[in-house]
Amino acid sequence: MTKPIGDHLGRLRPWLGIGILVILAVFVLAACAGIAGPAATLAPGQTATPTPVATLPPAGIALHPANPGDPFSLLAFLFTPIFQALFISLVAVEQATGSMVVAIVVVTLLVRVVLIPLYRKQIVSQRRMQLLAPELKEIQRRYKGDRAKIQEATQAFYKERGVNPASGCLPLILQFMLLIPMYSVFSSGLQNFDPNGMLRVFGIQLIKLNCPATPTYIAPGHIQPCINSTVFGLDLSQPQVLFTIGIGISLLAILSSVLQLFQSRMTLPRREPGAVDDQNTKIQRQSMLFLPFISIFYGGFLPAGLFIYWIVSTLFSLVQQYLIIGWGGMFPLLGWDPAFARGHTPRFPVAIPTADPSKRPANSVLTQTDERAAKAATTIRPRERGGRQGRRGRRR
Repeated sequence: MTKPIGDHLGRLRPWLGIGILVILAVFVLAACAGIAGPAATLAPGQTATPTPVATLPPAGIALHPANPGDPFSLLAFLFTPIFQALFISLVAVEQATGSMVVAIVVVTLLVRVVLIPLYRKQIVSQRRMQLLAPELKEIQRRYKGDRAKIQEATQAFYKERGVNPASGCLPLILQFMLLIPMYSVFSSGLQNFDPNGMLRVFGIQLIKLNCPATPTYIAPGHIQPCINSTVFGLDLSQPQVLFTIGIGISLLAILSSVLQLFQSRMTLPRREPGAVDDQNTKIQRQSMLFLPFISIFYGGFLPAGLFIYWIVSTLFSLVQQYLIIGWGGMFPLLGWDPAFARGHTPRFPVAIPTADPSKRPANSVLTQTDERAAKAATTIRPRERGGRQGRRGRRR
């Protein structure tokens, strides 16, 4: 029997979502890369005979907001406010504290505090789905072999419980959308010789940096940036490679991956000793083991400041998850199952969503099944256990 087209689309839907995110990332990256304009600033009395603009590296071209023109310029124009908000905040804190590390930490915390409600909604949605998993398995068992009824019953079940499985995707997309502009802040803003144009909003210069009028080369192909982003001898605007084994390995990238692994394990349900996971849970647990370590491959070409932002953001997520879901599936870890993690009750626990019959459609599959079950219960007589009721034991 040929399977319905909807079944194939249901299987391809997660991969289509991933593909859309990848394509979106390419466009956003191109948009952020287009923030730097094509015009360079000339000193008073300087002629146009020096190095042509086309041969200047990107850091030697003064930053200014993009103008909407071609599609990439239009995307750059749309994302300029996000870039400016992050860049102006970073520069302001750096000017006040004199430390780029402190500035990155403060800006990251500000961003995460603003997004607390959105990330809380994501965590609560994931936890509710875990709590409802046994009932969903019962629906799949009840309508085994009929994918159409399983899908209809599942949708009715979600509606009755007031749960939207897609609500947890928005924070992930938003986090990705913020990561790309933040990358541009470090790779373009901190490396540029004159970023004053991006510190001007509606014609008002919010912060004035003492930048040179023309780019100064400190090494072949390397221009002296206006903002000092070097801390303890490490330039946070550049990748910091500890050693190379085919790819550059960064200590910050390794730390970021380990913290992401902890964060991912906390989102999983606790695994009780002797319990057997179903196929979906097994795949989810296995993916949690290697997906966080993909960021290690980024350490060879992403700025070190971006990993500091990532690390602080992950630590904030760990605290937020701990308050809502507790330790989750963090333990047992390598056979270690501490007493403080067993039976731990989080500060703000998530309850199982109660059913609201008013939200269930009258002709729902669940309603029809419940009616048949109730009718069957009224027609079956309870079996009496006192005395012999069988035909053989009955005396005439």
